[in-house]
Amino acid sequence: LPACRDSRLFIKDLHFDGVPVRIYLPREPCASKRRGVIFFHGGCGIFGSIRSHERICRYIARKSDSVVVSVGYHLAPEHKYPAQTLECLAATVHFLKTAETFGVDPARIIVCGDSVGGTYTASVCQELGQRTDIPKVRAQVLIYPFLQALNFNLPSYQKNAAVAFLSRERTVHFILKYLSKDCSLKEPILAGSHVPESINLKYRKWINPDLIPDVFKLGYKPPLPALFLPQVYEEVQELFEPWFSPLLAEDAVVCPLPDTCIVTCEHDVLRDEGLLYKKRLEDNNVRVTWHHVEKGFH
Repeated sequence: LPACRDSRLFIKDLHFDGVPVRIYLPREPCASKRRGVIFFHGGCGIFGSIRSHERICRYIARKSDSVVVSVGYHLAPEHKYPAQTLECLAATVHFLKTAETFGVDPARIIVCGDSVGGTYTASVCQELGQRTDIPKVRAQVLIYPFLQALNFNLPSYQKNAAVAFLSRERTVHFILKYLSKDCSLKEPILAGSHVPESINLKYRKWINPDLIPDVFKLGYKPPLPALFLPQVYEEVQELFEPWFSPLLAEDAVVCPLPDTCIVTCEHDVLRDEGLLYKKRLEDNNVRVTWHHVEKGFH
């Protein structure tokens, strides 16, 4: 669908390095270069579009007087993982390199996304943190991001197991659909049978209910240890890649990350992933702003 008209914005459909984007430019003249926002929409990597997030992108452009680029990465399963992450990365690099063409200060560009868009935001910023050939991302905004696929029994998963729209079961179902895997793997993954003890031990320092503040653990019951199933582990190797689970990135990758804003919602299975990432970033001296929406849903 074409972009709607907006009296306060110029809206154009373009391609950045072959990736479809929609750019929202404020019509009001500006004495200096504007801020830039590159936005990745949510939808588990299998639905959602530029069009589904049109309203929020216009809102950001108008309210913050910024140039917003909404990225229309191609969806799974037709375009297999990690095509989505790669397209988000390519579009971001293109925007960082060409920002001034759009009246944007390349030193004032933030990367932003909701749900799996938050995953792509985290991955892109981790990937770009080491690069010196392009301007640095100024900040990242993660709106209830998905950040790990090791533990589906964190307190927020227990508390919100049956909450619409994103229940605990649906989360794993969508992951398997995204990766084109057999959905019969859902139950063993929910139980934690896909994670060998060596990986559990390695990442316990980062993915652990003990790291979550007590106020978020009311009624939490530690699950019984799961029986490890090697055949399930072999099927879902992608879950252990930092591109899929950014919480698993090494400290050397986390240290150079830009200033970060994390938004979590109380009634959301993914709440604790935001809390765990917040702690990781703070432990690595990354500046974090955190907004928690007590009555918020995914």
